[in-house]
Amino acid sequence: MGFKTGIVGLPNVGKSTLFNALTRTAAAQAANFPFCTIEPNVGEVAMPDTRLEVLAEIAGSRQTLPTRMTFVDIAGLVKGASRGEGLGNQFLANIRECDAIAHVLRCFEDDDVTHVDGRVDPVEDARTIETELMLADLESIEKRRAGLVRKLKGNDKEAVTQDRLLAAAQEMLEAGKPARLVEVAAEDARAWKLLQLLTAKPILYVCNVAEEDAATGNALSARVAEMAASEGAAHVVISARIEEEISQLDPEEAQMFLAELGLEEAGLDRLIRAGYALLGLQTFFTVGPKEARAWTIPAGTTAPRAAGVIHGDFERGFIRAETIAYEDFVALGGEQGAKDAGKMRVEGKSYVVCDGDVMHFLHSG
Repeated sequence: MGFKTGIVGLPNVGKSTLFNALTRTAAAQAANFPFCTIEPNVGEVAMPDTRLEVLAEIAGSRQTLPTRMTFVDIAGLVKGASRGEGLGNQFLANIRECDAIAHVLRCFEDDDVTHVDGRVDPVEDARTIETELMLADLESIEKRRAGLVRKLKGNDKEAVTQDRLLAAAQEMLEAGKPARLVEVAAEDARAWKLLQLLTAKPILYVCNVAEEDAATGNALSARVAEMAASEGAAHVVISARIEEEISQLDPEEAQMFLAELGLEEAGLDRLIRAGYALLGLQTFFTVGPKEARAWTIPAGTTAPRAAGVIHGDFERGFIRAETIAYEDFVALGGEQGAKDAGKMRVEGKSYVVCDGDVMHFLHSG
């Protein structure tokens, strides 16, 4: 189980360059003119996790299978997108299908790269896109609420819930704030997600800086950090150009290149970590002689649900889970050592899986 993140931003902020780096392909054309990306490019990347390699080495696994993440490079939005400007309707539909938004903001000066509004102001750029998404949400909500009138008269329970949630979102949007700021009760979480409101999606601001600012950021990225903090949103500082260069190097060369720039890790790693935190995701592992594999689940997932990520039959026929904490597996030299030390636990249906758990599921059928 991974998650789909849409890479959005105004034209010429570095979206396609970042996408190329993330997917290690040249599938997305990066050119200095608006709408060089018409169709959304979709790429899958393996999530780097050093724990997986450690587990595989201890267990003598023949191969490793990391969890995968999907990134969608969505063409640049412009003012008026909510009214269909600049192919806006198509772009908004692409965003609606994503779980989260990585909003790339231009935090670099370069006279050779045209800014669609003729100035470099990442905070204003963020407001431009947020406004378009809010306007699109408002239009969608008004249409949907109008379409619910007949069902509401019949006191349809699902329609009543939907209308109540749409009304809450509408009130927030009309106050000039995104729908993600609406406080949603746990019992309404599923219905809320099904609304697929653009501004309800969690957002990560990606500050695209020049190479010389990759390690420390700059005044422009500092303004974005301040904005993100005020919204309770996340942000990362990345140089898309550096990431693109790194993607062409082998691991050893990439590490040397990063060290020269004063960077401890690639921007991809930081972006994924921020994305995980954004969506409240975590990883558990299955380990054996054939393979060591990472699986992604939402935090708070119970053992049967985690088993279901591997195969639906595992969840339906769940009996119990044999669980070893990652630290214990490593410290005690693997499964047998953990068993001998009494560190393998037998957990039932109510067990909430922890990040890094090494698990084996017993099931019927």
